[in-house]
Formats: sequence, structure tokens, C-alpha cells
Amino acid sequence: MGEWGLEHPWVLAGVLLFWICGRYCPPRLEALLFPHLDYFGAGVSRSGNLLRMMKWAAIILALIALASPVRTNRIEIDHQKGYAIALLLDASGSMRLGFGSGLYRPRVGSVVESKFKVTQEIANDFIQRRKHDAIALVVFGNYAYIASPLTYDKRLLSTLMRRLYAGIAGSNYTVIYDALFQSTKLFEHSSAKSKIAILLTDGQSRGDHIPYDIAMRAVKDQGIKLYTIGIGRKGDFDADFLQKIARQSGGKMFQADSKAKLAEVYRTIDRLEKSDISATHYIQKRYYYEYPLFFAFLALLFYAFLLNKRGSV
Repeated sequence: MGEWGLEHPWVLAGVLLFWICGRYCPPRLEALLFPHLDYFGAGVSRSGNLLRMMKWAAIILALIALASPVRTNRIEIDHQKGYAIALLLDASGSMRLGFGSGLYRPRVGSVVESKFKVTQEIANDFIQRRKHDAIALVVFGNYAYIASPLTYDKRLLSTLMRRLYAGIAGSNYTVIYDALFQSTKLFEHSSAKSKIAILLTDGQSRGDHIPYDIAMRAVKDQGIKLYTIGIGRKGDFDADFLQKIARQSGGKMFQADSKAKLAEVYRTIDRLEKSDISATHYIQKRYYYEYPLFFAFLALLFYAFLLNKRGSV
């Protein structure tokens, strides 16, 4: 939408100058005496009021035009040197569970939230904080698929994130190797200075079509740093495996058994991989002085017309 303002707002002080001048510097006019002038009093009064209105309208609009109304748009471009981040989200059936709960769905009126619901909320907050980075989504369960390629459109990612749900990729398996391999495809044509994958799961890898060695070789070839998050109760996920793949890629492994801890994990990753790339900012200005100037000219013409008409009566 842009921001509206005046380029030279101090010009509007001229209104006060005109008012002082009009009040204390009256023009000297030759006086002519006419008999029975009271017959024209009412008409002259109405005409005088309209004349004053047109005069002040012309003055104020002309000053607004001189102050230069402007709409400013801030344009942000050149993200290409930032981070490229892939979020790998476990959407298997077990993600319907709450933290430390055996409930598959929260009861009506219950405060229990599913792990996937919590993950959606916190991951979306993380997305919004990475203003200058390209982010992609990979979802996995029985199979892994790319829900979104690398994009800077955070609004699109947020909309897409809200439409995901536990079980969207199947409920019975957790194909972590496949998800890792899919994420490497996202970075093949990326020129980002740093490539990061954040893998979140509450299970152990089962049902994969891609072998572990091939998946990790692809991760290494692309120079991807892995941050792994085991979510849920101890024993739900393979902590040793998540620790191993994170260490091999130069990343780090985290555990989160509550909403607060998961939020802290994402904040920690955000701090560890703080992008120091500032996007290029441009300011686009559109001036609108011609509109008040046009109406000031019309008011001045009408003022001149009324003044001439009044003089001819």
C-alpha cells in the first residue's frame, strides 16, 4: 500500500502567514458611495462568504501542492546471498499425539495439542523470522514429498503450513532417509552461501526406499548442514541416529518433550545460523502534487469569476 506523507510539510506554515497578512495588512481600496446600498446587503454578504471560501481553498490547496504529497513504497530485493533452509516435517500418524499423551486427538475442551499442531505453529514463527532466506518444506510419513520448493514468499509458506496435517503423507511409517534425499534435490540449483536442513521427527526411520548411505552421500555432496530435532517422549525417536547424522553434517541434535522446549530449539537454531545478509532496499516515490494544484487552479478561477461578477453588479 505504501506510506503517505508530505515531502516538504513546513510549507503548510504559509497558511498562518497568509492569515496574519490578511488580518493585519488589509488592501487599500478606493471607496465609492452609492445610495440605497442596504438593498444589496444580503447578496453581498453571501457573495463575500463564498469569495473568502474560494480564496482560502485556492491558498490551502496551492500550499499542499507545494508541500508535495507523496506515497513511498519500500522495495526489498537481492536475497540471493542469504541462507537456503529446508524444513523436514514428520507428518506420520504418531504426530497426532500430544506431548506425553496417548491421545490421538485432543478431547473437546482439552488443552492438549497434537505434536504436529505445535510444530506447525512454531515452525511458522521460525519462517517469519527468516526474512532474507529462501525456505522449503518437505513432508514425510509413508513417503516423502516436497510440499514447497525454496521460496522467499513467506505468506505462501504460512498458508501452505496451515493446510498440512498429521497423516497427510501416510500414517504407518517414517521415511527419514527418503526425506533427507528429497531435501538434497531442493539445493541443486541454489546459490545460497549456506544450506541448512532442519529435520523434525518423533519416530524411527522405517519403510524407506532410499538407502541410508545414498541419502547421506547426497547430503554431503550438497554441503548441507543438518539440525535434527527429536520430538516427544524419550524412546519415541532414535536419538543416537539423529545425533549421528547431525554430527556428520556439521550440525547439531536437539530433543524437545514440550511446546516450550521445541520453541526454544527453533530459537537456538535461529541464533546459530543468524543471517547477516541485508537485502537491498529501494525507495519508490510517487508524487501527487498535480491534484491539489489542479483544484487550487479551479478555486482560483471561481474566485476570479465571483469577484468579476460582484464588481459588475
